[in-house]
Amino acid sequence: MNNFVTKQTFILADELATIALGKQLADIVKIELKQGIIVFLNGDLGAGKTTLTRGFVQGMGHVGNVKSPTYTLVEPYDLKDWQVYHFDLYRLADAEELEYMGIRDYFNSNCCSFIEWPEKGQGMLPAPDMIIDLAYHDEQRQVSLQAKTALGENMLSILAQ
Repeated sequence: MNNFVTKQTFILADELATIALGKQLADIVKIELKQGIIVFLNGDLGAGKTTLTRGFVQGMGHVGNVKSPTYTLVEPYDLKDWQVYHFDLYRLADAEELEYMGIRDYFNSNCCSFIEWPEKGQGMLPAPDMIIDLAYHDEQRQVSLQAKTALGENMLSILAQ
């Protein structure tokens, strides 16, 4: 019998709830999965992609500012046992630019990568473990998490407990 969860949707009341979800995902990675993940983030500007990532980065142990890498393409966080990379590909002109910046070096078992606007890197990015869609829902946010690998399914199953 398959006990895996492939999709979950939440309504988040505010920015603090979005950060809390990011921290919860970080706890699952650190405590349960003990390996890195690749997450694609979809949503309009201001939908909460960076806010969710901020919660994850803080949950992984970063103390300090977590800013959007809109102009730098990637913001690295070198933590005790982990590397967390926050990509924002919104301004990427050509996916091949990712090859020049050594994109393959950003993905291994102790790296967690959160990628905003992943469609801009199509053909250069590895497959995601999870796709997270964020959307406005009145004054709140609707967040849908969809597993794309067994690792993503495991993560959602733990989140559902």
